Amino acid sequence: MSNEKMTTGARSEHHDTIIDQTNMSEKAMSELKIEEAFFDPVSEEYRATEKRLVRKLDLTLVPMLWVLYLFNYLDRNNIAQARLNTFEKDPGLKGNQFNIAVSILNVGYMLMQLPSNMLLTRVRPSLYLAFWAAIWSCVSASTAACQNFGQLIAVRLVLGILEAPFFPGAMFLLSCYYTRKELALRTAILYSGLILATAFSGLIAAGVFEGLDGVHGLAGWQWLFILEGAGSFLVALVALVVLPDFPGSNTGSCKWLLTEEERRISADRMQRDRVTEKRIDSSVWTGLSAALKDVRTWIFVAMLTANHSAYGFNNFFPTIVKGFKLGDNTLTLILTAPPYLLATVIAFAVAMSSDRMKERGYHIAIPMVFSCIGFIVSVATLNKAARYTAAFLYIGGCFSSNALIFSWASNTLNQSAEKRACATAIINLLSQLGNIWSPYFFLQMTVHATSWRSC
Repeated sequence: MSNEKMTTGARSEHHDTIIDQTNMSEKAMSELKIEEAFFDPVSEEYRATEKRLVRKLDLTLVPMLWVLYLFNYLDRNNIAQARLNTFEKDPGLKGNQFNIAVSILNVGYMLMQLPSNMLLTRVRPSLYLAFWAAIWSCVSASTAACQNFGQLIAVRLVLGILEAPFFPGAMFLLSCYYTRKELALRTAILYSGLILATAFSGLIAAGVFEGLDGVHGLAGWQWLFILEGAGSFLVALVALVVLPDFPGSNTGSCKWLLTEEERRISADRMQRDRVTEKRIDSSVWTGLSAALKDVRTWIFVAMLTANHSAYGFNNFFPTIVKGFKLGDNTLTLILTAPPYLLATVIAFAVAMSSDRMKERGYHIAIPMVFSCIGFIVSVATLNKAARYTAAFLYIGGCFSSNALIFSWASNTLNQSAEKRACATAIINLLSQLGNIWSPYFFLQMTVHATSWRSC
């Protein structure tokens, strides 16, 4: 009797266990179905969460990278404005030494880009990019202490090495969060940081030269390097908090900015957008090999090298405008801004049209045609008004097409994160050849030149 009760009790317990397991299984299946429904890209919940995600990225990631890139280019290009002060006289620069100082930065820039982007796939971007920004800010500010040509060359070479990780790293981070149909406009926004930095650098320099030249025994150009270096250092500290790490992570701004659903969708939607799935065991060397073997990498290199060669005028534009003899240094620096401001508008318009039409080739080629027209007008006439007007054409065309080339490359060479990182770095690295040789197109220029056709 006792044995029967024990057997019956065991059966009852076993039956209850089976019921519990069945209920748990049904519950788990129900939760799985709900999760699958949520991660269906056509569902309303998915679309609403994705929309919130993109809006948050547009209000944090893009503006933060934009401000960093603005200071990245201010710290790199302020040498062009410094030339209108006593920058050449104080360190005793002679002959083509200014051209060498412009060119040498790009040598350092080339050395660091590829290893940096290979490393970026294995570290936290929020810490990595902010770190380099803080360091380059200090080195840029130290330019104010240069007393001779040798010191200037050393600082410019190191500055190029330290600034190199940012732009390819920023492009890679954008391509990790934005799909192919979203990337062109965000690339144009990022690239506008360069254009506006060039536009406002003249206005900033005009104010600094006018108000601080000689203050505390420092020349205007020295104050320019110090103030812009200090500004970018403060921005780097903010970037530590605002920049996210990779999609799906719970570090950087992802921790406080995104919900769990948004973090998961940030990774899910990018995987759906890729041509192939990212392999978990993919190495940076595999990505490097794939990028080098892809013929499209080299096509983009050729396109961007030609583009960079074309806008070699950038480091000499204040000198070019000075040669028009339209006014004193202050007016000259102010007049350098309008062409770049218009170029910003053109770049946005071209990028928005490119995204809407889902087309890149014609949107790159047509601005380049306008650039060619601008250069031809500059060479064909000595009329000051015509040549200043031509600057609007070649500046707008060069910068708007340049942004789309980067976007197109990121969209095309995206079979894995490692390949995308390496390809972006290779393209940006080798295209710097255009920036290395283009300063020597202007060997005959001086601050008092009336024409730059001799270059």
